[in-house]
Amino acid sequence: MIKTLQQINTVAEMREHIQTARMQGKRIGIVPTMGYLHEGHLSLVRAAREKCDVVVMSIFVNPLQFGPNEDFDRYPRDLERDRALADQAGVDVLFTPDVSEMYPRKILTNISVSNVTNPLCGRSRPGHFDGVATVVMKLFQIVQPDYAFFGQKDAQQVAVVTQMVQDLNVPVQIVPCPIIREADGLAMSSRNVYLTPEERAQALVLSHSLSLAEKWLREGVTIEEVRGRVIDIISEKPLAAIEYVEILSYPELEPLEQAVSGTTLILALAVRFGKTRLIDNWIGTI
Repeated sequence: MIKTLQQINTVAEMREHIQTARMQGKRIGIVPTMGYLHEGHLSLVRAAREKCDVVVMSIFVNPLQFGPNEDFDRYPRDLERDRALADQAGVDVLFTPDVSEMYPRKILTNISVSNVTNPLCGRSRPGHFDGVATVVMKLFQIVQPDYAFFGQKDAQQVAVVTQMVQDLNVPVQIVPCPIIREADGLAMSSRNVYLTPEERAQALVLSHSLSLAEKWLREGVTIEEVRGRVIDIISEKPLAAIEYVEILSYPELEPLEQAVSGTTLILALAVRFGKTRLIDNWIGTI
């Protein structure tokens, strides 16, 4: 029997569909996205297919997680293309609510996770992770998944959602999935389409500097020295404007004076090339 992708736009219909699947004893997985799908998203679907009987992908550009001067209006959208890719990847249900469906009235409740939201993108994008946590909690309440699949490229988001689920006893298992890169090393992102050819070429410095940093950390170079070297390498690219380069413990995201053997670290970067903000990271145990 050939499965056909079902697209659902309303919360009520989504709940009804999931209730039927639950009554049949099926395991539910969700892949939350903002659409404009690429291979990184599709790798999450494949991971979900391995664990779940029903794979739900949400496509929703969430206004709560964009600041006033950020790219909500220009964020790339192409639902017809996304639907075709989701279907090919094996998604069972595409949940595509509009803003008025997810927020039918002014929202007065938000989820705020402390500590892990303070550094990195949380420092430079105030309120961003409140918006992320709130919409993810709404999706969990609507879809009631057993598993939720998130890309490790936004490692801080993974840490925030994991903390929220643990603290609030949400019955869902968070499954982090590896960063998917282009053949030349650039981390896949929906925002890569904004890059000019020159910006894209210079953006390869991110993955290059992360590879060098891993080598240096494993050789015993101090955290502060590695951080300084990475800043110097990225700064050599004239189109690069560094927002942050940080080395922290993971998933706690706390500062470290030195890398102790057995400690799991994240080296996280946020750099603008022109108007495009890119993030990347390396996570490993020294």
